[in-house]
Amino acid sequence: MDVSDDGRTGARPAPEPPGPVLRVSQVLGPVTALGPGRRLGVWVQGCPLACAGCMSRQTWDPRGGHDVEVEWLARLWRRSLAEGYDGLTVSGGEPLEQPAALAALLDAADRERLAAGRADADLLVYTGWEDAEIAASPEATAVLDRADAVITGRYRVGEPTSLVWRGSANQRLITRTSLGGRRYAPHLRRTADRPELQIQVTDRAVHIVGVPRPGELSALERDLSARGVTFRENTWRP
Repeated sequence: MDVSDDGRTGARPAPEPPGPVLRVSQVLGPVTALGPGRRLGVWVQGCPLACAGCMSRQTWDPRGGHDVEVEWLARLWRRSLAEGYDGLTVSGGEPLEQPAALAALLDAADRERLAAGRADADLLVYTGWEDAEIAASPEATAVLDRADAVITGRYRVGEPTSLVWRGSANQRLITRTSLGGRRYAPHLRRTADRPELQIQVTDRAVHIVGVPRPGELSALERDLSARGVTFRENTWRP
């Protein structure tokens, strides 16, 4: 029991409840191949869609990855904004498998950009959900309304596309705010002659960031092997 200044006893205050937690596969920055400019990239863990040809199979298992407090991600985003980053990209995995945590992250990211005077820094979310599935779910709709732009739809390996930031021709880039409209209008139908891929090396892995076309990763693997660089394992084959 606690004792107050006037000698009365009282119950000990309950501890603060933990903040929202997001199950995460990896966080990288700066990312330049998943949206305009230099971005903070957050890949969530867990995806039941399991699209054939997915390059990120390591994100499928919901038991993989690790729990990260949204507040920690918000602080990282704050530092990223101070370093001049242009946006936040959330991919996966499937972000809509964690709707409450995703909503908390987008709300925190919005607060941080306003506090930093960086209302021009946009929020982009990738989801494998189709537009009809999103429209049928008030929860998913409410979560994605917090983003400035969304890329929707399953990855279909048999429908390649040269549209930037999309893996297959069925996927759609949809703007959801006025900022999203301004930032992404030039890119809605923009195509690229070759995939925009980015390689980041950490102490444990080589990360290939972007949306490769069919066969690109195998070609890259062969090229690196010819140069004496081999992989013990990769994330794009079963």
